[in-house]
Amino acid sequence: MREHGIRVLLVEPGFTKTPFDANLAAADEPMAFYAERRAIVDAGLAEALQAGDDPSIAAEAIVTAATDQRPKLRYPAGKTARRVSNARRYAPSGIFDKQIRKLNQLPA
Repeated sequence: MREHGIRVLLVEPGFTKTPFDANLAAADEPMAFYAERRAIVDAGLAEALQAGDDPSIAAEAIVTAATDQRPKLRYPAGKTARRVSNARRYAPSGIFDKQIRKLNQLPA
């Protein structure tokens, strides 16, 4: 995009208290093989959204990113997003991946 005079930046919100999960589309023919995993992910998403940040935190990050005199590439928005951003930056990838697998109840 830069070659066209367009600068890109990322606003990276964590989970936000919204009805996001109410608008998810279900598969027409769910595969039984994934039923257990789907239930875990659905429950985790519902819990994360319920405990998520207020939408105003993401909105503030968007306004900051759009008006910054010297924009950064990334703008994590909220406590969880900052923790994930820092972990991704400082933790070895194996440890980071192991934690993601643990949080999502995936086999090691």
